[in-house]
Amino acid sequence: MKKEAKIIKKAWGHLNPSLAEAEAFTRNLAVTHYENFIVGSIFLPKEKRQHIYNIYTFARIGDDLADEITDTDESLEALETYEHQLEACYNGDFHAPVFMALSRTIQEFGIPIEIFRRLLAAFKQDRVKNRYATFDEVLAYCRNSANPVGELFLYIFGYKDRLLLPYSDAICTALQLTNFWQDVNRDAAKDRIYIPQEDLERFGVPDGDIFSKHFSERFRTLLQFEINRTRNLFEKGKKLFHLLKKDILLDVRLFVAGGEAILNKIEKQDYDVLNKRPALSKKEQVGLFMREWWSVKRGKNGCKS
Repeated sequence: MKKEAKIIKKAWGHLNPSLAEAEAFTRNLAVTHYENFIVGSIFLPKEKRQHIYNIYTFARIGDDLADEITDTDESLEALETYEHQLEACYNGDFHAPVFMALSRTIQEFGIPIEIFRRLLAAFKQDRVKNRYATFDEVLAYCRNSANPVGELFLYIFGYKDRLLLPYSDAICTALQLTNFWQDVNRDAAKDRIYIPQEDLERFGVPDGDIFSKHFSERFRTLLQFEINRTRNLFEKGKKLFHLLKKDILLDVRLFVAGGEAILNKIEKQDYDVLNKRPALSKKEQVGLFMREWWSVKRGKNGCKS
């Protein structure tokens, strides 16, 4: 219960802080807990960083309420309370640090509440659904769990053209799928399998093989299949590169490059993610940055100036 109490305390925080205190809270959480080096990147425009921290903290706390509270009913109740606080935030009533900080971001960029609600819907879904019958079901989950992140990113950088969304969605969905293939073993420890059941059956891989970490030729072929269609989504999303200005292009390229690098790692370890989780070293992350920075500097994407 100590761990769960800490999660709740982090969610509600010190009530009625000043805006400076609230933003220090989100900044500290983001730069000390990020999974992806982009979140804390010093290469984000300085005037945008705090807003990225605010959004990340909202999502991080919601994810913790879904994953770190043992009892499902208590977790769902906490997420309901969190959503009520989000609604109150939109009505100008906020007390917890995350919502005080987030309110400035919402007001400055005119972000609709529905985008945040979709993220919360995905967190709630993780508590009640741990298998996916079809790939379409997985994609539907990604529309809530991943795609809103790209949409929020576009809002913060002033892109409201809906024509950009199919490409942003393709990148975000591909990143979420990459995370699923990277974390098959971690998710199994939570009794979750995001690989579609129809694909497991098609390639003859029973759930038990995943839980027992039994790597086989059948699993190799299955994961190769999933990675190939993930790569296709990344390729579709790369059309976004040509529609963005340089203020955001490097960051988007880094997201894509990071995802593709994880897929490459999976391939290099012969698709055995059951016994070894692929991850990028700091050296590899720096190498990716230098490569993508140089591509943007050379104007390799035909991006807007």
